[in-house]
Amino acid sequence: MDQFDWSGVPGALPTFGAGALVTLEIALVAIAAGIAWGTLLALLRLSPVKPLRAFAQAYVACFRAVPLVMVLLWFFLIVPHVLQRLFGLSPDADIRLASAMIAFSLFEAAYYSEIVRAGIQAVPVGQAKASLALGMSAWQAMRFVVLPQAWRAMVPLLLTQAIVLFQDTSLVYVIGLADFFRTATNVGDRDGTLIEMVLFAGGCYFVVCTIASGLVASLQTKVVK
Repeated sequence: MDQFDWSGVPGALPTFGAGALVTLEIALVAIAAGIAWGTLLALLRLSPVKPLRAFAQAYVACFRAVPLVMVLLWFFLIVPHVLQRLFGLSPDADIRLASAMIAFSLFEAAYYSEIVRAGIQAVPVGQAKASLALGMSAWQAMRFVVLPQAWRAMVPLLLTQAIVLFQDTSLVYVIGLADFFRTATNVGDRDGTLIEMVLFAGGCYFVVCTIASGLVASLQTKVVK
């Protein structure tokens, strides 16, 4: 390790912090929006209404069949034009962050929907039937009886997918967004320490994801008990 020059890391920490904030913003928005939209998609896939069920199935199949990098590029090229027409934004407006958030949210929703659907289907059918027998509507049974039980079992899987999402945020480099990883490479290119900065960024991702994985495993043990 003596041949590596780590002297530039302390001075670059404020810059790394700004990049980490971008990464965190993308991850949190995508997790929240992805779970919300994914839950709705899961309910649509279980709907007795055929057109709604077909839409949800097609949505999930489409996004799960396309690489995330391609989705990011599509939204980077499409979203600016849509927002410019809807809100009259200047062509020079930088909306790369918004594009990344939308792309990640819609992409991750396809994966979250499968987790939610599996969780709902894991709840014994008798629970819903008993709720209906007590006078609840189908929506009330789903909201107050089925979903609470399903969420308890789904939380570890949802958090595991969130860790994967956090790792995938590094792919925003393809649209030139200065997230944590892109910031590391920029600093490395500037100071001639690209290898060191990439290794440092990789180490940070490893530490964060290892700690998060440990917390998820601990939570999963408690849920099982």
